[in-house]
Amino acid sequence: MTDADTTPIDHASDQVMLRMTGITKRFFGVTVLDSVDLDCRLGEIHAVMGENGAGKSTLMKILVGAYQPDGGRISIDGAEVQFGHPRQALEKGVSIVHQELNLLPERTVAENIFLGREPRRRLGVDRRAMETAASELLATLGADDVIGARTPVGRLPVAQQQLVEIAKALSFEPRILVLDEPTAALSPHEVDALFARIRRLRDNGLTVLYISHRLKEIFELTDRITVLKDGRRVDTVDTARVDTRRLVQLMVGRELDHYFPPRATPEQVGEPRLTLRGGAAGPLHDIDLELRAGEIVGLAGLEGSGRTELAKLLFGATRLTAGTLTIDGRTRRLRSPRHAIRHGIGLLTEDRKSEGLVLPLSVRDNSLLAIRAMGTAGRRGAGGTTAGVRDLLDRVQLRGGAPHREVRYLSGGNQQKVVLAKWLATGATVLIFDEPTRGIDVGAKASIHELMRELAASGVAILMISSELPEVIGMADRIAVMRHGTIAGWLPPGASEAEIMLLATTEGAAR
Repeated sequence: MTDADTTPIDHASDQVMLRMTGITKRFFGVTVLDSVDLDCRLGEIHAVMGENGAGKSTLMKILVGAYQPDGGRISIDGAEVQFGHPRQALEKGVSIVHQELNLLPERTVAENIFLGREPRRRLGVDRRAMETAASELLATLGADDVIGARTPVGRLPVAQQQLVEIAKALSFEPRILVLDEPTAALSPHEVDALFARIRRLRDNGLTVLYISHRLKEIFELTDRITVLKDGRRVDTVDTARVDTRRLVQLMVGRELDHYFPPRATPEQVGEPRLTLRGGAAGPLHDIDLELRAGEIVGLAGLEGSGRTELAKLLFGATRLTAGTLTIDGRTRRLRSPRHAIRHGIGLLTEDRKSEGLVLPLSVRDNSLLAIRAMGTAGRRGAGGTTAGVRDLLDRVQLRGGAPHREVRYLSGGNQQKVVLAKWLATGATVLIFDEPTRGIDVGAKASIHELMRELAASGVAILMISSELPEVIGMADRIAVMRHGTIAGWLPPGASEAEIMLLATTEGAAR
Protein backbone atom coordinates (compact mmCIF):
# COMPACT_ATOMS: atom_id res chain seq x y z
CA MET A 1 0.00 0.00 0.00
CA THR A 2 1.44 3.38 -0.94
CA ASP A 3 1.32 6.54 1.12
CA ALA A 4 -1.10 7.98 -1.42
CA ASP A 5 -3.43 5.05 -0.87
CA THR A 6 -3.66 5.79 2.87
CA THR A 7 -4.07 9.56 2.68
CA PRO A 8 -6.91 10.59 5.04
CA ILE A 9 -9.60 13.04 4.14
CA ASP A 10 -9.04 16.40 5.88
CA HIS A 11 -11.97 16.68 8.27
CA ALA A 12 -10.45 19.42 10.40
CA SER A 13 -11.73 22.98 10.37
CA ASP A 14 -9.53 26.08 10.34
CA GLN A 15 -10.46 26.88 13.96
CA VAL A 16 -7.42 26.46 16.23
CA MET A 17 -8.39 24.48 19.33
CA LEU A 18 -4.93 24.24 20.89
CA ARG A 19 -1.96 26.55 20.53
CA MET A 20 1.33 25.99 22.35
CA THR A 21 3.83 28.78 21.70
CA GLY A 22 7.52 28.92 22.63
CA ILE A 23 7.30 26.04 25.09
CA THR A 24 10.62 25.61 26.90
CA LYS A 25 11.54 23.12 29.60
CA ARG A 26 14.79 22.47 31.45
CA PHE A 27 15.77 19.70 33.82
CA PHE A 28 18.86 20.30 36.00
CA GLY A 29 20.11 22.94 33.59
CA VAL A 30 19.60 20.76 30.49
CA THR A 31 17.15 22.12 27.92
CA VAL A 32 14.82 19.33 26.80
CA LEU A 33 12.31 21.57 25.00
CA ASP A 34 13.51 24.69 23.21
CA SER A 35 10.79 27.18 22.15
CA VAL A 36 8.47 24.54 20.68
CA ASP A 37 5.33 25.66 18.81
CA LEU A 38 2.34 23.39 18.25
CA ASP A 39 -1.17 24.16 17.06
CA CYS A 40 -4.07 21.77 16.56
CA ARG A 41 -7.36 22.47 14.85
CA LEU A 42 -10.87 21.62 15.90
CA GLY A 43 -11.75 18.11 14.79
CA GLU A 44 -8.21 17.19 13.74
CA ILE A 45 -6.08 14.10 14.33
CA HIS A 46 -2.62 15.56 14.75
CA ALA A 47 0.46 13.33 15.08
CA VAL A 48 3.45 14.27 17.23
CA MET A 49 6.50 12.35 16.05
CA GLY A 50 10.21 12.12 16.68
CA GLU A 51 12.91 9.78 17.88
CA ASN A 52 13.03 8.71 21.52
CA GLY A 53 14.38 11.67 23.46
CA ALA A 54 13.02 14.20 20.95
CA GLY A 55 10.76 15.79 23.58
CA LYS A 56 7.34 14.35 22.68
CA SER A 57 6.54 13.00 26.14
CA THR A 58 7.75 16.15 27.90
CA LEU A 59 5.61 18.34 25.64
CA MET A 60 2.53 16.20 26.29
CA LYS A 61 3.18 16.18 30.05
CA ILE A 62 3.26 19.98 29.97
CA LEU A 63 0.00 20.01 28.04
CA VAL A 64 -1.76 17.79 30.60
CA GLY A 65 -0.33 19.64 33.61
CA ALA A 66 2.13 17.00 34.83
CA TYR A 67 5.04 19.40 34.19
CA GLN A 68 5.09 23.18 34.24
CA PRO A 69 6.98 24.92 31.42
CA ASP A 70 9.92 27.24 32.05
CA GLY A 71 8.73 29.44 29.20
CA GLY A 72 5.98 29.78 26.63
CA ARG A 73 2.18 29.98 26.56
CA ILE A 74 -0.73 27.59 26.08
CA SER A 75 -4.18 28.60 24.84
CA ILE A 76 -7.28 26.47 24.36
CA ASP A 77 -9.97 27.72 22.03
CA GLY A 78 -8.41 31.19 22.14
CA ALA A 79 -8.17 31.49 25.95
CA GLU A 80 -4.77 31.34 27.62
CA VAL A 81 -4.44 28.68 30.32
CA GLN A 82 -1.90 27.68 32.96
CA PHE A 83 -1.89 24.20 34.46
CA GLY A 84 -0.24 23.59 37.81
CA HIS A 85 -1.77 20.12 38.17
CA PRO A 86 -3.30 17.46 35.84
CA ARG A 87 -6.69 18.08 37.46
CA GLN A 88 -6.65 21.65 36.12
CA ALA A 89 -5.97 20.34 32.60
CA LEU A 90 -8.91 17.95 32.90
CA GLU A 91 -11.14 20.81 34.01
CA LYS A 92 -10.15 22.73 30.87
CA GLY A 93 -10.92 19.79 28.61
CA VAL A 94 -7.56 18.02 28.13
CA SER A 95 -7.44 14.24 28.70
CA ILE A 96 -4.67 11.72 28.03
CA VAL A 97 -4.60 7.95 27.52
CA HIS A 98 -1.13 6.72 28.44
CA GLN A 99 0.64 3.85 26.70
CA GLU A 100 0.71 1.84 29.94
CA LEU A 101 -2.81 0.86 30.96
CA ASN A 102 -3.77 2.21 34.37
CA LEU A 103 -6.75 0.08 35.36
CA LEU A 104 -7.70 -1.95 38.43
CA PRO A 105 -8.37 -5.51 37.18
CA GLU A 106 -10.61 -6.52 40.09
CA ARG A 107 -12.91 -3.52 39.62
CA THR A 108 -15.69 -3.37 37.04
CA VAL A 109 -15.56 -1.33 33.85
CA ALA A 110 -17.88 1.30 35.36
CA GLU A 111 -15.86 1.47 38.59
CA ASN A 112 -12.65 2.01 36.63
CA ILE A 113 -14.14 4.74 34.45
CA PHE A 114 -15.46 6.73 37.42
CA LEU A 115 -12.82 5.80 40.01
CA GLY A 116 -12.82 8.50 42.68
CA ARG A 117 -15.72 10.31 40.97
CA GLU A 118 -18.54 7.84 41.50
CA PRO A 119 -22.06 9.33 41.36
CA ARG A 120 -23.46 9.41 44.87
CA ARG A 121 -26.77 9.04 46.57
CA ARG A 122 -27.62 9.42 50.20
CA LEU A 123 -26.62 5.90 51.25
CA GLY A 124 -23.52 5.54 49.06
CA VAL A 125 -22.56 5.04 45.42
CA ASP A 126 -25.36 5.24 42.86
CA ARG A 127 -24.30 2.12 40.95
CA ARG A 128 -27.18 2.25 38.49
CA ALA A 129 -26.36 5.81 37.46
CA MET A 130 -22.65 4.94 37.22
CA GLU A 131 -23.25 1.88 35.04
CA THR A 132 -25.68 3.76 32.81
CA ALA A 133 -23.16 6.55 32.30
CA ALA A 134 -20.41 4.02 31.57
CA SER A 135 -22.60 2.31 28.97
CA GLU A 136 -23.30 5.65 27.30
CA LEU A 137 -19.56 6.39 27.08
CA LEU A 138 -18.89 2.95 25.61
CA ALA A 139 -21.70 3.58 23.10
CA THR A 140 -19.84 6.72 21.99
CA LEU A 141 -17.01 4.37 21.00
CA GLY A 142 -19.35 1.83 19.48
CA ALA A 143 -18.26 -0.67 22.11
CA ASP A 144 -21.31 -1.00 24.36
CA ASP A 145 -22.31 -4.23 22.63
CA VAL A 146 -18.98 -5.95 23.41
CA ILE A 147 -18.06 -4.45 26.80
CA GLY A 148 -20.43 -4.62 29.75
CA ALA A 149 -20.31 -1.93 32.40
CA ARG A 150 -20.43 -4.58 35.15
CA THR A 151 -17.62 -6.74 33.74
CA PRO A 152 -14.39 -6.90 35.80
CA VAL A 153 -11.67 -5.26 33.72
CA GLY A 154 -9.28 -8.15 34.35
CA ARG A 155 -11.51 -10.40 32.25
CA LEU A 156 -11.21 -8.17 29.17
CA PRO A 157 -8.62 -8.62 26.43
CA VAL A 158 -6.05 -5.84 26.05
CA ALA A 159 -7.86 -4.22 23.11
CA GLN A 160 -11.04 -3.82 25.15
CA GLN A 161 -9.10 -2.56 28.17
CA GLN A 162 -7.69 0.11 25.85
CA LEU A 163 -11.26 1.17 25.02
CA VAL A 164 -12.07 1.37 28.73
CA GLU A 165 -9.10 3.74 29.15
CA ILE A 166 -10.42 5.90 26.31
CA ALA A 167 -13.94 5.85 27.79
CA LYS A 168 -12.44 6.97 31.12
CA ALA A 169 -10.71 9.85 29.35
CA LEU A 170 -13.97 10.77 27.59
CA SER A 171 -15.81 10.80 30.92
CA PHE A 172 -14.13 14.14 31.61
CA GLU A 173 -15.84 15.54 28.48
CA PRO A 174 -12.56 16.61 26.84
CA ARG A 175 -12.11 18.89 23.88
CA ILE A 176 -8.57 17.61 23.38
CA LEU A 177 -7.61 13.93 23.72
CA VAL A 178 -3.98 12.74 23.77
CA LEU A 179 -3.38 9.13 22.72
CA ASP A 180 0.12 7.85 23.52
CA GLU A 181 1.04 4.69 21.54
CA PRO A 182 -2.53 3.33 21.80
CA THR A 183 -1.91 0.40 19.42
CA ALA A 184 1.28 -0.96 21.00
CA ALA A 185 -0.39 -4.17 22.23
CA LEU A 186 -3.09 -4.54 19.55
CA SER A 187 -3.38 -6.92 16.60
CA PRO A 188 -3.97 -5.52 13.07
CA HIS A 189 -7.74 -6.05 13.11
CA GLU A 190 -7.96 -4.50 16.59
CA VAL A 191 -6.02 -1.50 15.29
CA ASP A 192 -8.52 -1.11 12.44
CA ALA A 193 -11.41 -1.14 14.91
CA LEU A 194 -9.70 1.41 17.15
CA PHE A 195 -9.04 3.71 14.20
CA ALA A 196 -12.71 3.61 13.24
CA ARG A 197 -13.58 4.75 16.77
CA ILE A 198 -10.97 7.51 16.76
CA ARG A 199 -12.34 8.81 13.45
CA ARG A 200 -15.82 8.81 14.97
CA LEU A 201 -14.57 11.00 17.82
CA ARG A 202 -12.83 13.29 15.34
CA ASP A 203 -15.97 13.62 13.26
CA ASN A 204 -17.83 14.67 16.42
CA GLY A 205 -15.45 17.60 16.85
CA LEU A 206 -12.83 16.17 19.21
CA THR A 207 -9.23 17.24 18.64
CA VAL A 208 -6.88 14.25 18.90
CA LEU A 209 -3.14 14.36 19.49
CA TYR A 210 -1.72 11.02 18.37
CA ILE A 211 1.72 9.71 19.33
CA SER A 212 3.08 6.63 17.56
CA HIS A 213 6.31 5.29 16.10
CA ARG A 214 4.39 3.29 13.47
CA LEU A 215 4.65 5.20 10.22
CA LYS A 216 1.90 3.23 8.52
CA GLU A 217 -0.56 4.27 11.23
CA ILE A 218 0.43 7.91 10.89
CA PHE A 219 -0.28 7.92 7.16
CA GLU A 220 -3.51 6.00 7.58
CA LEU A 221 -5.05 8.01 10.40
CA THR A 222 -3.75 11.54 10.82
CA ASP A 223 -4.42 14.89 9.19
CA ARG A 224 -1.19 16.70 10.09
CA ILE A 225 2.17 15.83 11.65
CA THR A 226 4.46 17.85 13.89
CA VAL A 227 8.02 16.50 14.05
CA LEU A 228 10.31 17.13 17.02
CA LYS A 229 14.05 16.52 17.15
CA ASP A 230 16.41 17.20 20.05
CA GLY A 231 13.77 19.27 21.85
CA ARG A 232 12.96 21.52 18.89
CA ARG A 233 10.14 21.59 16.37
CA VAL A 234 11.50 20.63 12.97
CA ASP A 235 8.33 21.13 10.92
CA THR A 236 4.56 20.70 10.77
CA VAL A 237 3.32 19.08 7.56
CA ASP A 238 0.06 17.92 6.03
CA THR A 239 0.04 14.12 6.06
CA ALA A 240 -1.28 14.09 2.50
CA ARG A 241 1.73 16.06 1.27
CA VAL A 242 4.62 14.08 2.76
CA ASP A 243 5.94 10.60 2.01
CA THR A 244 7.71 8.06 4.18
CA ARG A 245 11.21 9.01 3.07
CA ARG A 246 10.67 12.71 3.81
CA LEU A 247 9.09 11.99 7.21
CA VAL A 248 11.99 9.76 8.26
CA GLN A 249 14.44 12.42 7.13
CA LEU A 250 12.68 15.02 9.28
CA MET A 251 12.84 12.76 12.34
CA VAL A 252 16.39 11.44 12.15
CA GLY A 253 18.05 14.34 10.34
CA ARG A 254 19.22 12.15 7.50
CA GLU A 255 17.84 9.77 4.90
CA LEU A 256 17.68 6.08 5.67
CA ASP A 257 18.56 4.71 2.26
CA HIS A 258 17.46 1.22 3.23
CA TYR A 259 14.75 0.67 5.81
CA PHE A 260 15.88 -2.96 6.15
CA PRO A 261 19.35 -4.43 5.64
CA PRO A 262 19.91 -6.93 2.77
CA ARG A 263 18.64 -10.45 3.36
CA ALA A 264 20.89 -13.48 3.63
CA THR A 265 21.90 -15.21 0.40
CA PRO A 266 21.50 -19.01 0.14
CA GLU A 267 25.24 -19.56 0.57
CA GLN A 268 25.17 -17.58 3.83
CA VAL A 269 22.64 -19.95 5.42
CA GLY A 270 24.18 -22.85 7.31
CA GLU A 271 23.08 -25.99 9.11
CA PRO A 272 20.04 -26.15 11.39
CA ARG A 273 20.65 -24.73 14.85
CA LEU A 274 17.23 -25.68 16.22
CA THR A 275 14.60 -28.07 14.89
CA LEU A 276 11.17 -28.82 16.34
CA ARG A 277 9.11 -31.68 14.89
CA GLY A 278 5.50 -32.34 15.88
CA GLY A 279 5.81 -29.99 18.84
CA ALA A 280 2.87 -29.63 21.22
CA ALA A 281 2.29 -27.90 24.55
CA GLY A 282 -0.86 -26.20 25.86
CA PRO A 283 -2.57 -24.49 22.90
CA LEU A 284 0.26 -25.43 20.52
CA HIS A 285 0.08 -28.53 18.35
CA ASP A 286 1.82 -30.08 15.33
CA ILE A 287 4.58 -27.47 15.23
CA ASP A 288 7.28 -28.11 12.63
CA LEU A 289 9.99 -25.46 12.73
CA GLU A 290 13.62 -25.24 11.64
CA LEU A 291 15.96 -22.35 12.45
CA ARG A 292 19.23 -22.37 10.54
CA ALA A 293 22.50 -20.59 11.19
CA GLY A 294 22.70 -17.30 9.31
CA GLU A 295 19.00 -16.71 8.69
CA ILE A 296 16.14 -14.77 10.20
CA VAL A 297 12.78 -16.55 10.27
CA GLY A 298 9.84 -14.18 10.62
CA LEU A 299 6.86 -15.41 12.64
CA ALA A 300 3.54 -13.70 11.90
CA GLY A 301 -0.02 -14.31 13.03
CA LEU A 302 -2.96 -12.68 14.76
CA GLU A 303 -3.06 -12.03 18.50
CA GLY A 304 -3.82 -15.34 20.20
CA SER A 305 -2.45 -17.46 17.35
CA GLY A 306 0.27 -18.91 19.59
CA ARG A 307 3.34 -16.86 18.61
CA THR A 308 4.45 -15.91 22.13
CA GLU A 309 3.52 -19.36 23.44
CA LEU A 310 5.88 -20.86 20.86
CA ALA A 311 8.66 -18.51 21.96
CA LYS A 312 8.18 -19.60 25.59
CA LEU A 313 8.21 -23.26 24.55
CA LEU A 314 11.49 -22.89 22.68
CA PHE A 315 12.94 -21.07 25.71
CA GLY A 316 11.99 -23.82 28.14
CA ALA A 317 9.36 -21.76 29.99
CA THR A 318 6.84 -24.46 29.08
CA ARG A 319 7.63 -28.10 28.42
CA LEU A 320 6.90 -30.18 25.35
CA THR A 321 4.05 -32.64 25.76
CA ALA A 322 4.73 -34.15 22.33
CA GLY A 323 7.32 -33.84 19.60
CA THR A 324 11.10 -33.67 19.35
CA LEU A 325 13.42 -30.71 19.85
CA THR A 326 16.92 -30.81 18.38
CA ILE A 327 19.64 -28.24 19.11
CA ASP A 328 22.82 -28.35 17.01
CA GLY A 329 22.06 -31.93 15.98
CA ARG A 330 21.33 -33.31 19.46
CA THR A 331 17.89 -34.10 20.89
CA ARG A 332 17.12 -32.05 23.98
CA ARG A 333 14.36 -31.86 26.58
CA LEU A 334 14.38 -28.31 27.93
CA ARG A 335 13.31 -28.32 31.58
CA SER A 336 13.53 -24.57 32.24
CA PRO A 337 14.74 -21.25 30.79
CA ARG A 338 18.03 -21.80 32.65
CA HIS A 339 18.41 -25.11 30.82
CA ALA A 340 17.65 -23.39 27.50
CA ILE A 341 20.31 -20.72 28.16
CA ARG A 342 22.86 -23.46 28.83
CA HIS A 343 22.09 -24.82 25.38
CA GLY A 344 22.62 -21.46 23.70
CA ILE A 345 19.06 -20.08 23.47
CA GLY A 346 18.12 -16.50 24.36
CA LEU A 347 14.71 -14.80 24.42
CA LEU A 348 14.19 -11.05 24.05
CA THR A 349 10.72 -10.83 25.54
CA GLU A 350 7.82 -8.73 24.30
CA ASP A 351 7.75 -6.69 27.51
CA ARG A 352 11.36 -5.65 28.05
CA LYS A 353 10.61 -3.50 31.10
CA SER A 354 8.96 -6.14 33.27
CA GLU A 355 10.53 -9.32 31.86
CA GLY A 356 13.82 -8.34 30.23
CA LEU A 357 15.35 -5.78 32.57
CA VAL A 358 15.67 -4.80 36.23
CA LEU A 359 15.06 -1.09 35.82
CA PRO A 360 16.74 0.21 39.02
CA LEU A 361 19.96 -1.68 38.20
CA SER A 362 22.79 -0.27 36.09
CA VAL A 363 23.42 -0.94 32.42
CA ARG A 364 26.38 -3.12 33.43
CA ASP A 365 24.40 -5.22 35.92
CA ASN A 366 21.56 -5.74 33.45
CA SER A 367 24.02 -6.77 30.75
CA LEU A 368 25.33 -9.51 33.04
CA LEU A 369 22.02 -10.77 34.46
CA ALA A 370 21.90 -13.95 32.40
CA ILE A 371 25.48 -15.12 32.92
CA ARG A 372 25.41 -14.24 36.62
CA ALA A 373 22.20 -16.18 37.13
CA MET A 374 23.80 -19.13 35.37
CA GLY A 375 27.20 -18.86 37.00
CA THR A 376 28.69 -19.13 33.50
CA ALA A 377 30.74 -15.92 33.32
CA GLY A 378 33.65 -16.50 31.00
CA ARG A 379 32.45 -19.84 29.59
CA ARG A 380 30.62 -18.86 26.43
CA GLY A 381 30.43 -15.08 26.22
CA ALA A 382 31.98 -11.83 27.25
CA GLY A 383 32.52 -12.55 30.95
CA GLY A 384 31.98 -10.19 33.83
CA THR A 385 34.90 -7.82 33.41
CA THR A 386 34.47 -4.10 32.86
CA ALA A 387 36.28 -4.40 29.52
CA GLY A 388 33.95 -7.24 28.54
CA VAL A 389 30.88 -5.15 29.34
CA ARG A 390 32.20 -2.20 27.37
CA ASP A 391 32.84 -4.48 24.40
CA LEU A 392 29.22 -5.70 24.62
CA LEU A 393 27.83 -2.17 24.77
CA ASP A 394 30.00 -1.09 21.85
CA ARG A 395 28.81 -4.10 19.87
CA VAL A 396 25.14 -3.17 20.33
CA GLN A 397 25.92 0.52 19.62
CA LEU A 398 24.45 1.74 22.89
CA ARG A 399 24.11 5.52 23.00
CA GLY A 400 24.03 7.57 26.20
CA GLY A 401 24.30 4.50 28.39
CA ALA A 402 27.41 4.56 30.54
CA PRO A 403 27.85 1.20 32.32
CA HIS A 404 27.02 2.71 35.73
CA ARG A 405 23.81 4.46 34.58
CA GLU A 406 20.48 3.05 35.76
CA VAL A 407 18.77 1.42 32.80
CA ARG A 408 15.38 2.98 33.61
CA TYR A 409 16.71 6.34 32.43
CA LEU A 410 17.48 5.07 28.91
CA SER A 411 15.21 5.43 25.89
CA GLY A 412 13.21 2.43 24.74
CA GLY A 413 15.60 1.72 21.90
CA ASN A 414 18.64 1.78 24.17
CA GLN A 415 16.89 -0.41 26.73
CA GLN A 416 16.32 -2.96 23.98
CA LYS A 417 20.02 -2.84 23.15
CA VAL A 418 20.87 -3.60 26.79
CA VAL A 419 18.58 -6.65 26.62
CA LEU A 420 20.39 -7.74 23.48
CA ALA A 421 23.76 -7.21 25.20
CA LYS A 422 22.55 -9.47 28.02
CA TRP A 423 22.06 -12.32 25.58
CA LEU A 424 25.25 -11.66 23.64
CA ALA A 425 27.10 -12.06 26.94
CA THR A 426 25.91 -15.68 27.08
CA GLY A 427 27.20 -16.48 23.60
CA ALA A 428 23.70 -17.56 22.50
CA THR A 429 23.52 -19.20 19.07
CA VAL A 430 19.70 -19.13 18.83
CA LEU A 431 17.95 -15.85 19.57
CA ILE A 432 14.18 -15.33 19.73
CA PHE A 433 13.08 -11.71 19.30
CA ASP A 434 9.47 -11.16 20.43
CA GLU A 435 8.33 -7.75 19.08
CA PRO A 436 11.93 -6.45 18.89
CA THR A 437 11.08 -2.86 17.88
CA ARG A 438 7.80 -2.24 19.70
CA GLY A 439 7.63 1.31 21.05
CA ILE A 440 10.96 2.52 19.67
CA ASP A 441 11.65 5.17 17.04
CA VAL A 442 12.66 4.71 13.41
CA GLY A 443 16.35 5.44 14.01
CA ALA A 444 16.59 2.89 16.82
CA LYS A 445 14.58 0.41 14.73
CA ALA A 446 17.12 0.65 11.92
CA SER A 447 19.92 0.06 14.42
CA ILE A 448 18.21 -3.02 15.91
CA HIS A 449 17.56 -4.40 12.43
CA GLU A 450 21.21 -3.97 11.47
CA LEU A 451 22.32 -5.70 14.67
CA MET A 452 19.98 -8.61 13.98
CA ARG A 453 21.37 -9.03 10.49
CA GLU A 454 24.96 -8.83 11.78
CA LEU A 455 24.18 -11.55 14.33
CA ALA A 456 22.71 -13.76 11.64
CA ALA A 457 25.79 -13.20 9.47
CA SER A 458 27.94 -14.38 12.39
CA GLY A 459 26.08 -17.71 12.49
CA VAL A 460 23.27 -17.03 14.95
CA ALA A 461 19.82 -18.42 14.09
CA ILE A 462 17.05 -15.87 14.72
CA LEU A 463 13.31 -16.24 15.16
CA MET A 464 11.64 -12.82 14.92
CA ILE A 465 8.04 -12.42 16.10
CA SER A 466 6.38 -9.18 15.02
CA SER A 467 2.90 -7.74 14.69
CA GLU A 468 4.23 -5.20 12.16
CA LEU A 469 3.88 -6.96 8.83
CA PRO A 470 6.23 -4.57 6.99
CA GLU A 471 8.92 -5.55 9.50
CA VAL A 472 8.30 -9.26 8.94
CA ILE A 473 8.37 -8.80 5.17
CA GLY A 474 11.44 -6.58 5.21
CA MET A 475 13.56 -8.63 7.62
CA ALA A 476 12.70 -12.30 7.15
CA ASP A 477 14.55 -14.80 4.99
CA ARG A 478 11.54 -17.09 5.41
CA ILE A 479 8.11 -16.35 6.89
CA ALA A 480 6.08 -18.72 9.07
CA VAL A 481 2.44 -17.81 9.72
CA MET A 482 0.65 -19.13 12.80
CA ARG A 483 -3.03 -19.79 13.19
CA HIS A 484 -4.89 -21.52 16.04
CA GLY A 485 -1.75 -22.81 17.74
CA THR A 486 0.07 -24.22 14.74
CA ILE A 487 2.06 -23.04 11.74
CA ALA A 488 -0.52 -22.64 9.00
CA GLY A 489 2.03 -22.20 6.24
CA TRP A 490 5.34 -20.80 5.02
CA LEU A 491 6.00 -17.94 2.65
CA PRO A 492 9.14 -16.83 0.81
CA PRO A 493 10.97 -13.56 1.55
CA GLY A 494 9.18 -10.49 0.27
CA ALA A 495 5.70 -12.02 0.43
CA SER A 496 2.84 -9.53 0.53
CA GLU A 497 0.77 -8.50 3.54
CA ALA A 498 -2.28 -9.96 1.80
CA GLU A 499 -0.60 -13.37 1.52
CA ILE A 500 0.33 -13.33 5.20
CA MET A 501 -3.16 -12.32 6.32
CA LEU A 502 -4.72 -14.99 4.08
CA LEU A 503 -2.74 -17.69 5.88
CA ALA A 504 -3.41 -16.09 9.28
CA THR A 505 -7.19 -15.98 8.84
CA THR A 506 -8.33 -18.79 6.54
CA GLU A 507 -8.65 -22.55 6.82
CA GLY A 508 -6.90 -25.11 4.68
CA ALA A 509 -3.63 -23.26 4.10
CA ALA A 510 -0.97 -25.32 2.43
CA ARG A 511 2.36 -25.87 4.13
